[in-house]
Amino acid sequence: MKTIKILLLAIFTPLLFTACVKEVYVEDTYVDNGISLPQLMEGYDLWYVDYDATTGSGDVPFLTRAFTVSFVNGSMYANNNLAGIGSTGGGFGVRIGSYNYFTNAVRVYHDIYGIYDLEVYQLSSNRIKLYNRSENVTYYLNGYQRSSFDYNKLFYDNLHYFLQEYKAWEKVYTSNYGALNDFDNEHFIQFIAGGSDNNFRSSQDAPGTPYNNIYWDFTGLYGISNTSSYYSKILTLDYDFWGNESFTITVINDSRIRLYHNASGTTYEFVGRGFIQYMKKGVTTPRERAKSTAGKLES
Repeated sequence: MKTIKILLLAIFTPLLFTACVKEVYVEDTYVDNGISLPQLMEGYDLWYVDYDATTGSGDVPFLTRAFTVSFVNGSMYANNNLAGIGSTGGGFGVRIGSYNYFTNAVRVYHDIYGIYDLEVYQLSSNRIKLYNRSENVTYYLNGYQRSSFDYNKLFYDNLHYFLQEYKAWEKVYTSNYGALNDFDNEHFIQFIAGGSDNNFRSSQDAPGTPYNNIYWDFTGLYGISNTSSYYSKILTLDYDFWGNESFTITVINDSRIRLYHNASGTTYEFVGRGFIQYMKKGVTTPRERAKSTAGKLES
């Protein structure tokens, strides 16, 4: 029996190894479809950054910060924020720099971060990988046209990032219906970007308090989960000291949200204060070095 087992192992091990190597090879095989590098990069309006697929030890900050990037007639654009996505820059986002081409690579001249060389490898008709050799990091991107890109799906799949794009959310409306509850006394919420946990703070300061002067009374963790409706989510605030508060959250516009308190039946509305434009150097961004387990836009 021992001899048979060794013989079978000798037969099957190369086959298994070959199968594994083939799978990786297909993923990273260069696809030559007869078009030039400019035609490839500029042939799609948007390149969605598949951030969960990122590999390597380094960081190209303007790719880490972006949901999408675009290469348009020498100017590079990015959608770094969810507020205004689909309308900002005609759907391209904000201009972040310029670029030119050389052999199998794009050289980006970022307005803040400087020059980065990105080697381009085409993996399929609409999927590429960008490798920065100096940082030893690889990003995978999927190409879309603006007319067929689902901005709404991107927005709602990443709603937790949208909540982090304001320094504070101020309560501006409380319904007359619904039972009295402790959350009636909360007037501000802040959703904190960065780190492995989703942290929040809340305050009972008087309405109208400038966000830089807010005293944060409570802290905790928050989570967002799906509902049966595409356009609403469940927001759970897990306070450090008194337990959980559950809300059905819907987005009214790019700076206003509605929270329905599931236990009391009370509806609140909050307006974002202090919009954070994710372009400035040194600003901690939601996607920065944090591999999210939340849903991403599927290719």
